[in-house]
Amino acid sequence: MKIIQGSFLMLFLMSAGWGQAIKVTLLGTGTPRPMIERFGASILVQAGKENLLFDAGRGCTVRLAQAGVPLKDVRKLFLTHLHSDHTVGIPDLWLTGWIFDRAEPLEVWGPKGTGQMMAGLRQAYGYDIEVRSKFGNSRAGAEIRAHDIHEGVVYEANGVKVTAFLVDHGNVKPAFGYRVDYGGHSVVLSGDTRPSENLVKHAQGVDLLVHEVYAVTPEQLKEDPKEQSIVSYHSTPEQAGEIFSRTRPKLAVYSHIGKGAVTAEELKRRTRKTYAGPLEVGEDLMTIEVGERIKVVPPAAR
Repeated sequence: MKIIQGSFLMLFLMSAGWGQAIKVTLLGTGTPRPMIERFGASILVQAGKENLLFDAGRGCTVRLAQAGVPLKDVRKLFLTHLHSDHTVGIPDLWLTGWIFDRAEPLEVWGPKGTGQMMAGLRQAYGYDIEVRSKFGNSRAGAEIRAHDIHEGVVYEANGVKVTAFLVDHGNVKPAFGYRVDYGGHSVVLSGDTRPSENLVKHAQGVDLLVHEVYAVTPEQLKEDPKEQSIVSYHSTPEQAGEIFSRTRPKLAVYSHIGKGAVTAEELKRRTRKTYAGPLEVGEDLMTIEVGERIKVVPPAAR
């Protein structure tokens, strides 16, 4: 277990009485590339009574099961943008959660087009819903309530506030990052973005900043020139480091980690060119507990 306080990184055992205001679980830290060790983009934020899921990439339901979170208890989904690697897990989350006792609609917030996508899913799975409803599954649990959102506060309940803010994902517009505030603590999720001034604005002094990263070597660029285009709408380790230096989070964590050939050590080395503060390279099922102190629990310690 790692405890971060201020700019210091320490290792020690936590007392049993220590509590956290916000718990963040990295369910999927990968990209569209199929990788058994890094599932598709998805992050669970638990604050008070709220289970908030951000993006639903490949395998998010499997990771929720591994994390011990019943699917029926995940009823609120926030989408950063509508790229397939952030949305392909929605049917599984929606319908499998319903099959296993979710009796309330799945509520989804996302950019323009979210409502249209959810309507398409209802149509695509109409037969399945009709058949299963005859065997006792609640009709209400088979519903999806969709919200096409704009920048600003998009959800507020039980002391938890979720704010969406625009980020720069190249031609993908709109694309959002999210900030979650609860109990005097805060978490920012960058979504997919190249360096974004609006992200800097919304992440100032945040407790935890989870940021995407895309890293390629000169050799990889030489072998596949299209990588340069991909890099242009994501953030390199050096660029992300500049964002961290400007926002000064208590902890910065990488997720949605592009180009698996670059090691965690290489990501850190390149980030250190522009940032000297607390940094973790995320792994699937890593948890970060945000309270008076920040506790990082790697998957192996779960």
